[in-house]
Amino acid sequence: MPASRRPTLFAPAALALALGLAFGGSARAQSLQEVYEAARGYDASFLAARALLDSAQYRAEQAKALNRPSVGLQVQASRSLSDTPYTSPEKTGSTVTQAGVSATQSLFNRANSVSVEQAEKSLAVSRADFESAEQDLIVRVAQAYFDVLAAQDTLATTRTSKAAIAEQLASAKRNFEVGTATITDTREAQARFDLASAQEIAADNDLRTKSIALDQLVGRTGVSPKGLAVPVVLPPVQPPVVDEWVLRADAEHPLVRKATLGLDVAKLETEKARAGHLPTVSLNGAYGKGHVSAASDIAGPGYPSVSGTQTNASVGVTLQMPLFAGYAIQNRVKETLLLEEKSRNDLEAARRGVAQGTRQAFFGVQSGQAQVKALEAAESSSQLALEATQLGYKVGVRVNLDVLNAQTQLFSTRRDLAKARYDVLVGSLKLRQASGQLKPEDVAALNQLLAR
Repeated sequence: MPASRRPTLFAPAALALALGLAFGGSARAQSLQEVYEAARGYDASFLAARALLDSAQYRAEQAKALNRPSVGLQVQASRSLSDTPYTSPEKTGSTVTQAGVSATQSLFNRANSVSVEQAEKSLAVSRADFESAEQDLIVRVAQAYFDVLAAQDTLATTRTSKAAIAEQLASAKRNFEVGTATITDTREAQARFDLASAQEIAADNDLRTKSIALDQLVGRTGVSPKGLAVPVVLPPVQPPVVDEWVLRADAEHPLVRKATLGLDVAKLETEKARAGHLPTVSLNGAYGKGHVSAASDIAGPGYPSVSGTQTNASVGVTLQMPLFAGYAIQNRVKETLLLEEKSRNDLEAARRGVAQGTRQAFFGVQSGQAQVKALEAAESSSQLALEATQLGYKVGVRVNLDVLNAQTQLFSTRRDLAKARYDVLVGSLKLRQASGQLKPEDVAALNQLLAR
């Protein structure tokens, strides 16, 4: 193949732009930050978690009402008639109207106080759940975003490989016509060309599938991700020691915090059960006014109608002391102690799981970075090998199959290199997620690696 017609090295940004024009018209490419912001306002799972957090705040306020005064208004009106034989007068009637205000304030109720503390812990649990949902959204968006880029690169690499194979097929046909090559070269090139066509169809379908997934995540159509800036420079893992990541995970991971709060709630539940033996003290007060009107059916001087206004006011302190409840309190305490032990084991399981996940994510990123370096070296070697094979083919020391194999190796290496880079970037986010440190600011940092 002439030097001027050799396939150039894979350029992700240029190929992504070409595919964007092919599939999305002249639509502007979106950055990872833009896609993430769109997903925050559309993703149903994330919005559900945010609504649950907002509702938890009001649930905590409901619990705090147990220690606040309770005030009620009562209004009553009644009319009564009485018909008693052999009495004088026989029929009497009365009308009573009353209105009053009553209030109750708890002075001492340990069970209510513990319920308020539990509600505050539950609010903190909801915050931890929201952080987990937010981290999950970041990873899902980044995964879908780079899946589309990887699919674009695969399709672009497949098309470039197909074009190179087409040139090699044309060269084999020309050489066969002039008698400098056998029909075997032509058939081998034709087989590779047909295989490349099938691979192109599969890559095109995969790109469409990945694009649909990204569109569904953000609620838009035709989302076009930006490629990585060239030259690609992957950030190193910081800190470089896995134990530091594990220590941070034990202190910051939402699952560990949630399990810790769960243990605290279980301990409070035991305390609330024991409060069943304690007295409760409350302050009660009431004030009311009423009007009474009574009349007889005999209008005579000896039986006049009576009416008047009455006022009632009271204030007092009520103490209630439980004496015996059929061993219900004792058995409740035993139950909560066992549930407390369960929560303690749940916390230990969460810590172990988070530590294991953090170590796996850390070594996964390290392995991915090493793989990227190896593939970068392999790309350079494959390019040199292809050039040498093409030169040998021109001088007659290499056959057409050698050139086709060298081309396949080069383009496969480029495809694998692009995929490995995306895997490292997503893996770095998963590492921060595994250690509980993933924040929206990490999306902005990763966004700096994309083309402008």
